[in-house]
Amino acid sequence: MNRRFLAASGVAFAVIAGCSLVAGLQPRTVSGLAVPRTADRPVPDPVAPPPAAPAPTSRLARPDDCASLAAGLDDRAQVAQLVVVGVSGDNPAATVSLVRDHQVGGIFVGGNATALLKDRSLAAVQAVAKVPVAVSVDEEGGRVQRIDDLDGDLPSARTMAEKKSPAEVRELAAERGRQLRARGVTVDFAPDTDVTDAPDGDVIGDRSFSPDPARVKTYAKAFAEGLRDAGIQPVLKHFPGHGHGSGDSHKGTVVTPPLGKLRAVDLVPYRGIADYGPVAVMVGHLDVPDLTDGVPASLSPAAYRLLRGEFAFDGPVVTDDLGAMKAITAQYPLPEAVLKALQAGADQALWSSGGRVDVVLDRLVKAVQSGELPKTRVQESVTRVLRGKGLC
Repeated sequence: MNRRFLAASGVAFAVIAGCSLVAGLQPRTVSGLAVPRTADRPVPDPVAPPPAAPAPTSRLARPDDCASLAAGLDDRAQVAQLVVVGVSGDNPAATVSLVRDHQVGGIFVGGNATALLKDRSLAAVQAVAKVPVAVSVDEEGGRVQRIDDLDGDLPSARTMAEKKSPAEVRELAAERGRQLRARGVTVDFAPDTDVTDAPDGDVIGDRSFSPDPARVKTYAKAFAEGLRDAGIQPVLKHFPGHGHGSGDSHKGTVVTPPLGKLRAVDLVPYRGIADYGPVAVMVGHLDVPDLTDGVPASLSPAAYRLLRGEFAFDGPVVTDDLGAMKAITAQYPLPEAVLKALQAGADQALWSSGGRVDVVLDRLVKAVQSGELPKTRVQESVTRVLRGKGLC
């Protein structure tokens, strides 16, 4: 059976596109891409306890002020905190090398391979990090989950909202969060706050809790609270709203309804964003008429101004995948896409495809030293990233 693997730095990244699904099986996704699910899923052992959570280590003192900690890093160390790099779940040694050599701020574990999530493999990754590295996964439930082969299946967002109360969803997310934390994960790119009534298998589909934006917020808030109860950072996605977009940004440009219509529906879950408690937000590759002028929101200063201004969000903001989605890759080389995202207002740029870390960091350092990427902009984002990691 075909699977999709996200390779670590220096290892080829294979995208298995257009794979046919075995009849009767539900697809899972890698950051939104459909991948076949195994027919005979291993049954998790209800007796064996999960491994103890690896404790992140740091060679830096823990000051009360994240801005002071950020200022103590040199230019390369600062911009390295602003990238989240895809790694392969089947090669723990390569991930250790990536973090040791580049001191990136975050890694993203995608695909179906789980070696990196077992046997305290992530403890070895943290051990070589001068600043604790954020370890992220997509764990929404349904088509989008990473540890189901290890810890059992999680229902889709739509199923949760149909069959469970918000309190039950909070506890379900807390239990999943504890399982993630025990395996060394610190960030979950969930819950999905998109609003849609599209069929289950649509690009968002059953990843959305409901076509009712108020209900989406209620259940997304419960899911986020559960994750945070377990010590996992939740990430709301995909701002400013993918639920009524024209298609799949993995395949090309996606246009949303005009900003006025988004404000009436898709943006409602972001109103009163402080209600969620401490969260991060992922910005999608969405072209919003009357806002982004043909540029994907992830690279649009106007989109970040909307989030920071009208929605008064001051937490960390990460881009959707810049390395494996044609809405970006068809227009921009990876180093330029990362630079444009940070210039626009992102705090961290994600590319699930991995690799090219030296090239990206070289480009960012050059941009800082030339003034293309203002040092004040970098310092602001590093401060948010460190705060999101709980370092101050």
